[in-house]
Amino acid sequence: MATALSTTTLLSWRRNPQQMYFQPSSMKNEISRTVPASVSKDSFSINEESDQCTTSLLVNRRTVLGSGISLLGFPGVSLAVVKQGLLAGRIPGLSEPDKEGWRTYRRPDEKSGGHGVGWSPIIPYTFSVRQEWEEVPVSIADLGGTEIDLRFVSSKEGRLFVIVAPVLRFSDDLGDNATIEKIGPPDKVINAFGPEMIGENVEGKVLSSSVAEHEGRTYYQFELEPPHIFITATAAGNRLYLFGVTGNGLQWKRHYNDLKKISESFRVV
Repeated sequence: MATALSTTTLLSWRRNPQQMYFQPSSMKNEISRTVPASVSKDSFSINEESDQCTTSLLVNRRTVLGSGISLLGFPGVSLAVVKQGLLAGRIPGLSEPDKEGWRTYRRPDEKSGGHGVGWSPIIPYTFSVRQEWEEVPVSIADLGGTEIDLRFVSSKEGRLFVIVAPVLRFSDDLGDNATIEKIGPPDKVINAFGPEMIGENVEGKVLSSSVAEHEGRTYYQFELEPPHIFITATAAGNRLYLFGVTGNGLQWKRHYNDLKKISESFRVV
């Protein structure tokens, strides 16, 4: 059930979007006019003692954006507000650059994300990039859809992204301590999940594949062309992790070694 805002409130929002003041009495009137007769208005009443203590209710813009409430009362606006609130809440995870200009990203423990009730928190992952790389907002329109967890870009070198997918989407008998070996050998993994990364079948595109082990966890590493992309795959907990590092033809030619180093630096910790 939505509550429409008055014309005065709309004008106030346009003039000063950083904060809006709602008079409790006017809010009560709005609620009274919009609550159906079949619904008890007592359940939506505003505490009178609160009226006496607070002459107005200050709604900070960040709070409103994070709540997902549609301020303008128009269809679709609330979805945009939710998205903006989540983007504003991104938590940086990059370290300071080392003496060679490389920075390490670690997924913050406080970062939101997951796949609903019953799923354990996402196990953090790390990777290294040159200092000109920066995090950018994710979109469900990206390859990987709602399962894309992170995107970084460098106008000089290329792009990278991380997909974190529930293993139950692929198999129902892997449990809560999945490994990439349980999911399958390298050729099975790249054929099954490569299209998640490049948006098309990977047949004939895999130039090389290798297996690496770091601190007891196995990683499958692939190079594909076209498009130019390095893919690293592993599993942990009840999720599959896919790390893609890509660039256009010129970026690939000039920064191949750096892009490969970024891909090989991926770890789930």
